[in-house]
Amino acid sequence: MPTPLTHDDPHTFGSYRPIVRLGSGGMGTVYLARSAGGRTVAVKTMLAGIASDPSARTRFRLEADAARVIGGRHGALVVDADTQAETPWIATEYVLGPPLDEAVGVVGSLPEATVRALGAALCGALGQLHSTDVVHRDLKPSNILVTAYGPKVIDFGIARAIGDDRLTRVGAAVGTPAFMSPEQASGEEHTSAGDVFALAGVLVYAATGRGPFGHGQTADLLYRVRYGEPDLSDVPAALVPLLGRCLDKNPFRRPTTSELAAQLHDGSGEFADHLSDPLLAEIGRRATEVWLITPQRLDAPITQHAESPTAPTATMPRRRLLLAGSGLALGAAAVGAGAWAWSRRSGSEPHLPVTSPSNSVLPRKKLDSLWQIQVADSPYGTVPAVEPLAVGNLVTLVAGAGLGGIDARTGDVLWASDQMEIHWQIATDGERLVRMVAAEGSENNAGKPGGFPLILASVNLVSGKAAEPFAQFTDFNGVMDYNQVLCTADGVVYAAAGQGKYDTYFLTSQSWSLFAVDISTGKRLWTKPLPTRPDKSDRLYFLTARVVGSNLVALQETNDGKVRVVVRDIRTGAVRWEKPFDGVAPDRVQRPLATDSDTLYLGSGRLRALRLSDGTQVWDSRTERPGRTYGPPTVIGGVVYAVEKGLGLVAFASGSGRAQWEEKGGGGTKADTSAAPVIGTDCAYSKRSSALWAIDLASRTPTASYKTTGDRFIAHEKAKVTIALGGKFLAAFPLK
Repeated sequence: MPTPLTHDDPHTFGSYRPIVRLGSGGMGTVYLARSAGGRTVAVKTMLAGIASDPSARTRFRLEADAARVIGGRHGALVVDADTQAETPWIATEYVLGPPLDEAVGVVGSLPEATVRALGAALCGALGQLHSTDVVHRDLKPSNILVTAYGPKVIDFGIARAIGDDRLTRVGAAVGTPAFMSPEQASGEEHTSAGDVFALAGVLVYAATGRGPFGHGQTADLLYRVRYGEPDLSDVPAALVPLLGRCLDKNPFRRPTTSELAAQLHDGSGEFADHLSDPLLAEIGRRATEVWLITPQRLDAPITQHAESPTAPTATMPRRRLLLAGSGLALGAAAVGAGAWAWSRRSGSEPHLPVTSPSNSVLPRKKLDSLWQIQVADSPYGTVPAVEPLAVGNLVTLVAGAGLGGIDARTGDVLWASDQMEIHWQIATDGERLVRMVAAEGSENNAGKPGGFPLILASVNLVSGKAAEPFAQFTDFNGVMDYNQVLCTADGVVYAAAGQGKYDTYFLTSQSWSLFAVDISTGKRLWTKPLPTRPDKSDRLYFLTARVVGSNLVALQETNDGKVRVVVRDIRTGAVRWEKPFDGVAPDRVQRPLATDSDTLYLGSGRLRALRLSDGTQVWDSRTERPGRTYGPPTVIGGVVYAVEKGLGLVAFASGSGRAQWEEKGGGGTKADTSAAPVIGTDCAYSKRSSALWAIDLASRTPTASYKTTGDRFIAHEKAKVTIALGGKFLAAFPLK
């Protein structure tokens, strides 16, 4: 997702002017740029400090050479470059199509016909590269752009000539662990056969939505690539034998790119003929979207933040240290406190008004964020989703190297941890922050028989440090990655934890339980068993949970990937009732639940109201509004608010489900149904494209628009702000 330029980004690259950032990392930045004549390009740069290393500069020059070799048919055409500049840069055509990983994320796993056509085309790209004795060495879904005319391979940052080891440290594994070849994972010579291995991994991902060796910590992935068997269980049956040959540990038994292409596809038809309608629509959307992007540049920081105190004294488990040292998985470049990356944006920058589909121009006023800081990704990825938490006067968030505390009114970073906290092991009741803490000594032996105790502690909101633990349990293995804090309320913490041998996946030999702990005494109030997870499962038991009265209300993912509503008695843990939440993907409902004192409201499809006491359906939106689709709801003051696809914000009476009013003005036709609306006293806030719109609750019309990269939004009642997270930025907007 594009993000604004920083105040110190270059103003030109040759004849090209940067408009926004497309991505940034520890090596450099990629920009969207345009020439005076309107030509749009992608400009990749290398940080000046890194460019001072002769070998790094040589790599960058070779990257430009490799991109020229593969050319515009199979790659992004190089249109200009200056690899001798103080900040070296390469300008290529801007490819009109999504990266393969994003395409799969939007439309789902690709059909066999698409996978075959994609694979054959990629064989052609790699074959052309290999014909010049160059190997890619980092083929992965994010380095493949899907266009209507065929895939294009990009990012040749570690490509090199076969047999040339001058730019590779002996014994070092260079590349992306999930898509490495075994020989590459061992630091050995990576030949064209290694690219074939990586290509097979890419095709498994395209067909199933996951890599052949799963995901997890770097060391675990490298081990599975070298010694484990690939998981081809969901690959179309006709492709299994062929991809299995490509994933052979012995490079000499793998087919060549020409052999593979011949067995994948006969070359008939145009590439677009083999693409699904949703994928073609996504390509078309991307092609249109690039022309709607306007230049954005942040102001210079107002103040510099000194380094914060370090967070909890408890040590990191071994698997977290491996990740911290790998340098392969962290997000944005780090400056300031810990490994967080900050930049400040005030509300003073001029902002262009947004025009709604009805051509009514919103009032010209300051429409920028109240504050904005740049944040890195969570060290444990984004599945499940990372959510900002409102606690006291703070917003807390796991990013970069760990948990951080931000003043919700000002955006000042008050403290930042470097303890690699896991974001699903932290919860708040709005006033207290509770987390699981790693036991001392667990960094050296996460697989110790019997494990280490499970430790729970509160977080000091002034320093960010973990307080003295209030509970320790030796019958749970505290180093299990999938241990989870569901929620906390009324002085009780609700959590799930496992017993048995540690592994990067769930194991059928493990046993798992849900339990409640009294914070004041540290005593366990009750424990209830959870169903056994199958081997190699990596999905958490609980998607979201909250306490309502005497009920623990949760959405729980089953072993077959479906969602169930489960309501328990908070006093005993006994299940009061449960029923399926049909028609939703688990990842779409990892959001706070919408409830009032006696009813649960479910969206992400049709809207439903279920009585908390017994699960009886109170009303269903299909009764009065059949065929309509809604996002997740928000309920407040006896009114249920939700975004209706193609219409915008709609308000329903909570008791009857009857629509009370609809948004006016036509501005909601492109409203985002993935996020619940945030409701203030006078306005509701809803995402539309790259802006957060304010809808006046009295007139039911949009009154303001705020440019944002966010895709997750929460209300911070104390600070009177709407918090937005997404696109590597945390920002605050008005809550009126």
